[in-house]
Amino acid sequence: MIDTVLVANRGEIARRVFRTCRELGIATVAVHSDADAGAAHVREADAAVRLPGNAPADTYLRGDLVIKAALAAGADAVHPGYGFLSEDAGFARAVRDAGLVWIGPPPEAIEAMASKTRAKTLMAGAGVPLLAPLDPEQVTGADLPVLVKAAAGGGGRGMRVVRELAALGEAVASARAEAEAAFGDGEVFVEPYVEFGRHVEVQVLADGEGVVWALGTRDCSLQRRHQKVIEEAPAPGLSEELRGRLDRAAVDAARAVGYRGAGTVEFLVTGEDAYFLEMNTRLQVEHPVTELVYGVDLVAWQIRVAEGEPLPAEVPPRGRGHAVEARLYAEDPGAGWAPQTGVLRELAVGGGGGATGGVVVRVDAGFEAGDEVTAHYDAMVAKVIVWAPGRREAVRGLARVLERARVHGLVTNRGLLARALRHPEFGAGRVHTGFLDVHGEGLTAVDGRVGEFAAVAAALAEAAGNARAGSVVARLGGWRNLPSEPQRRSYRVEPGGQVHEVRYRLRRGGYEVVDGPVAVAVEPGLVVLEIDGVARRFSVARYGDRVEVDGGLGACSLSVLPRFPEPEAEAVPGSLLAPMPGTVVRVAEGLAVGGRVVAGQPLLWLEAMKMQHQINAPADGTLTALPAGCGSQVEVGALLAVVEPDEM
Repeated sequence: MIDTVLVANRGEIARRVFRTCRELGIATVAVHSDADAGAAHVREADAAVRLPGNAPADTYLRGDLVIKAALAAGADAVHPGYGFLSEDAGFARAVRDAGLVWIGPPPEAIEAMASKTRAKTLMAGAGVPLLAPLDPEQVTGADLPVLVKAAAGGGGRGMRVVRELAALGEAVASARAEAEAAFGDGEVFVEPYVEFGRHVEVQVLADGEGVVWALGTRDCSLQRRHQKVIEEAPAPGLSEELRGRLDRAAVDAARAVGYRGAGTVEFLVTGEDAYFLEMNTRLQVEHPVTELVYGVDLVAWQIRVAEGEPLPAEVPPRGRGHAVEARLYAEDPGAGWAPQTGVLRELAVGGGGGATGGVVVRVDAGFEAGDEVTAHYDAMVAKVIVWAPGRREAVRGLARVLERARVHGLVTNRGLLARALRHPEFGAGRVHTGFLDVHGEGLTAVDGRVGEFAAVAAALAEAAGNARAGSVVARLGGWRNLPSEPQRRSYRVEPGGQVHEVRYRLRRGGYEVVDGPVAVAVEPGLVVLEIDGVARRFSVARYGDRVEVDGGLGACSLSVLPRFPEPEAEAVPGSLLAPMPGTVVRVAEGLAVGGRVVAGQPLLWLEAMKMQHQINAPADGTLTALPAGCGSQVEVGALLAVVEPDEM
């Protein structure tokens, strides 16, 4: 019997495991870095142990410190979550050697699947179909495009698509560097890249008695930089024959390594052909869609299997309905997907979850209102999942839930998620790994009118609030029978930077917007505007100099501009400023001050929130400054380099 579980993780997955532990009557222990000292997962645990420092390498990746914390807190089992140490066979062995229960697969199974190259060899022997690897030195133009992929780890790190032979060498070098930094293993391999293939995976659950369940398929094709964005179960549009082959291949893969617990076998699907990609020997981020379709708690079964309990039947339960999950990230799709940091002021999604009208809404969040999203870790704020009897209802329901959510304080990808779900191609189930490459421009584009009307709503709400809290004259309306200049308020849309000036007057009948929509009703937190003959409601919330406006046309974040702005120092022409806080992890080889650079040439790489962001030369010219060397910690707006452009 397991009495106390330490979760060797943070954020959303730690809270997810804690939830099941509470339901099973199991006590919980959290570990945390200094940056996470006040995090939601720490607040929810029965006990917490500090891991000094902030960097993952000093905290959540220190297996020795995690085991020491478990022993100190009196835990008798360790759950690794996903990421960090979850697929580290050495850590699994160390947990067992310390006399603790490892809630995961056998270390031997982790080891067998840890290297994608070794796993492919093993799967070939088990008869699982796969793509043949290519020797990087032997790749020719006829082989293109190819995919460079890290042998260890996952999450899209250490992966590069190469379409030109001349770019292969740099792609291999950069993939090795990223893989080494992320996983401590720089091994990479090359394989054919299947354009517009589908990423389909099968959830497996195995006990210690030899029973292996295949709990259906998940489609995870909608990705960005090989990181999943929207997932659903079951995968749409597959023939029953193909589903059967995928289930059998997944079970064969699990049995080939003596698997126990929950795991996922991933495939690349093109037409009726399927090829083994890898096996994730852990819980997947997208596991909730399978839980909702099959009515199982995968975390609970991980714990039961670790306690020696067998699965209740040889045959898995039947799936029912359809579930779709969207990953809500603190990032700006319209600005190169730049990660965002700051305080999450409000997070209200789906009315707190639950079932309504045959539709189930589930929110697995790593943060609560008032929590800070930092640059140290992944940018995922929450996962929003909707189950319905059919796919159409689930997809439409998730889009609606996202559109009506209140996410304040940070720019997120919420709008893109909703637009992707409502895209006709997604609705028809025609999703592939290049979906965002093909449709991304339309999905990231934002109607400029949203910012314009949001600014009007913000200005009128502010005026109403001032009147309510102001002088007697203000409370009585301040009406006069003489013409007056309109009041002016200016706001900058975040993101995008578009500035809107709003001019309005207070008349006897209410507020009048100059050259704008008709103000139907105005309260400090709610404004109704008549736009093109249609009355639309806008809720307005202000946090200091930031205003969050939610309405039927979309959500919008605004910065309040001062009436009399102070002059700002201008950056030197050609300055490259850090778009986000992070660490400079690599500087281009041979780069030196005084040297020549060409437009688009990679200069350095900035790592933030587990992703590397390439900083390129903006124009042909001379590198005149390079203050940020490898290893430098930088804040937003910090000077990274200066390229003096050639004279035209």
